[in-house]
Amino acid sequence: QVQLVESGGGEVQAGGSLRLSCAVSGRTFGGYAVGWFRQAPGKERDFVAGINWSGTSTSYADSVKGRFTISGDYAKNMVYLQMNSLKPEDTAAYYCAADTRVSYVVSRMSPTYPYWGQGTQVTVSS
Repeated sequence: QVQLVESGGGEVQAGGSLRLSCAVSGRTFGGYAVGWFRQAPGKERDFVAGINWSGTSTSYADSVKGRFTISGDYAKNMVYLQMNSLKPEDTAAYYCAADTRVSYVVSRMSPTYPYWGQGTQVTVSS
């Protein structure tokens, strides 16, 4: 089993920045891929960014490319999502998710990830 805990959410004005953290614990010795997803009220959960099992590949949704950066500190079992130039449309609950299967491809599909955190709210005001 793997447990994930997100932190770093909050309220920020448009154009501001936030850094979300995802603490990964449990059966992590074999490595893991992590995806960040977000869900706004009344909308589906969407892929935001992901990093593969080996940390050698990342992927971003078009809507955040160039503004968000995902990174991992595997020695600390932490994955981060640096969010810059935030827009009101970035407002959502943000979730990190993990998959411990070996893959060098970053999945954008939420069913790929069996482990999920509880989420952290990000609110961007105009």
